[in-house]
Amino acid sequence: MINTERLTIKPLTYKQLLKYIENNHSLEAELGLSETIRTISPELKYALEQTILLQVADASKNYLYSTLWTVISKAENKMVGDLCFIGEPNNLGEIEIGYGTYDEFQRKGFMTEAVGGMIEWAKQQPDVKAITASTDKTNVASYTVLEKNNFEKTGESDELFHWRLQL
Repeated sequence: MINTERLTIKPLTYKQLLKYIENNHSLEAELGLSETIRTISPELKYALEQTILLQVADASKNYLYSTLWTVISKAENKMVGDLCFIGEPNNLGEIEIGYGTYDEFQRKGFMTEAVGGMIEWAKQQPDVKAITASTDKTNVASYTVLEKNNFEKTGESDELFHWRLQL
């Protein structure tokens, strides 16, 4: 668990991920939180079912690099977004981060703060040397989170900007 000024960031267990997918407020009940309105995108649902749950269930892997980490506002006692790393560090010590803020909590700086908390956590992991990310070129809010956390743009494709933060 990670604590920042306004947030608590908790990695979800396999059973908690199943409740997250059900999206019936059972996860909030288990965590002692107020209910949050959230939508699971088709892409996230697919990733959860096809990759994330399988990786978290694999006892040979460190689930912290595969699970969703829920971002909780301390003041509101609500889930406000999610983050994840996309697998364990590669041979260069890089991990990729992904994140999203629920609609009603956007533009409040929560994800900038949460990514900052995850960077601090990553700095404590001996095998992690850098964090990478990709953002849609049209998603200004998403890449602003990275810019505010000192990521550098390393390249682009037709649709994406690619980012890196050396730790």
